[in-house]
Amino acid sequence: MSSFPASQPADPDRVAEPTPIAANSNTAAARPMTVLIVVPTLGAGAAEHGAVELVRCLKKAGHHAIVAARAGRLLGDITALGGEFVALDVASKNPIVMLRNAAALVRLARRRNCDVIHALGRAGAWSASLAARRCKIGFVTGWYKGFREQNWFKRVYNGVMARGDRVIATSEDIAQLIHDRYGTPWERLAVVPLSIDFEMFDPAGVARQRVLAIRNAWGVDPDTKVILVTGRIVRRKGHHVVVKALKRLKDAGVTDFLCVFVGEDHGRTNYTGELWDQVLASGVMDHVRMAAPVHDMPAAYAAASVVVSAAVQLEGVQRAILEAQAMARPVIVSDLAAGSDVVLTAPAVPDNRVSGLRFAAGDDAALAGSLMRLLSMPESGRGAMGRRGRAWVLDHFDAEMAGQRMLALYGDLAGNPASHPPAAV
Repeated sequence: MSSFPASQPADPDRVAEPTPIAANSNTAAARPMTVLIVVPTLGAGAAEHGAVELVRCLKKAGHHAIVAARAGRLLGDITALGGEFVALDVASKNPIVMLRNAAALVRLARRRNCDVIHALGRAGAWSASLAARRCKIGFVTGWYKGFREQNWFKRVYNGVMARGDRVIATSEDIAQLIHDRYGTPWERLAVVPLSIDFEMFDPAGVARQRVLAIRNAWGVDPDTKVILVTGRIVRRKGHHVVVKALKRLKDAGVTDFLCVFVGEDHGRTNYTGELWDQVLASGVMDHVRMAAPVHDMPAAYAAASVVVSAAVQLEGVQRAILEAQAMARPVIVSDLAAGSDVVLTAPAVPDNRVSGLRFAAGDDAALAGSLMRLLSMPESGRGAMGRRGRAWVLDHFDAEMAGQRMLALYGDLAGNPASHPPAAV
């Protein structure tokens, strides 16, 4: 990708630095940055976890992070890392609320002398875009998945995410989608992979008692194999495809398994009800659990024999799939759930490098076949596949590397090139 353009001029209304410094001085280049992160909520989705990681890398490098969002269960993580939280309803799609949010972000950015505004959601991005333009500071958007565009209105609504001075994609596939769909120039696109906390998601660091506690909470017998499906209970995640595959397993005489759906429906109760109706009609009620969000996810992964993502829409890079592999769990993914840059599957790699299995999105028969293949493997075979996945993730999704790339992007937009190590560029 080409070099970054020069940063935009400062707004005369912005609060001045305590000590004016020449823009080309070494001291100015090394000054701390302030980044305003706009995310819909602090729940448990990809954007929310992304906000936590941004705060982590900014604070570690001596910069300041402000998060504007609805409060949620990750608020404690933000404050524990030293981030500043500002309660703002940037999840609202009401145009009047969005305009009010833009005005609030302008005031906040000027008062706190922000260098960059980074938006991690579409509704908030509209407000953040207006605020960044008004303050004449850098505007960054972050894509964790491909958004559906069912009609012209959705295309316009989603399009704000392609208008950043820098548009961050978590994978090459997502970057290509943005370029093809919106014509976003490559020089404004950057690929920054998700990062994983390898200390937290380390199988060696998860005590057996934690795993047993999770299995007991789910009511799992010692000899039962757990199929774990994480993420929001929404149609695009393909839970209904999983239920169909479970019925095929049961019809084939496979019964020593329990499928656990871990996630929230975020008010989408129609789909949750439909899913339960499907479970009852399919006769697999004894093999399905719908669990509340789990606070000890490392132990949840360790309790599973396989982790599945049956997404029926393009997902980009799913943090859960990376975390599962970091925990040395074999995975099964649809071709829309994760690309070859996330999960190593045949025939792209030889069998001795495979870290999971892949099937065509929506094909419950293919998913059932993949499940049968994995569940029938000896524990040593699943273990070897999981270890290969962990090695791949450790090598390609390092938090330090991702953090350096983000600091480089922020620094270039802020006219602050020495705010990150030279090697990060």
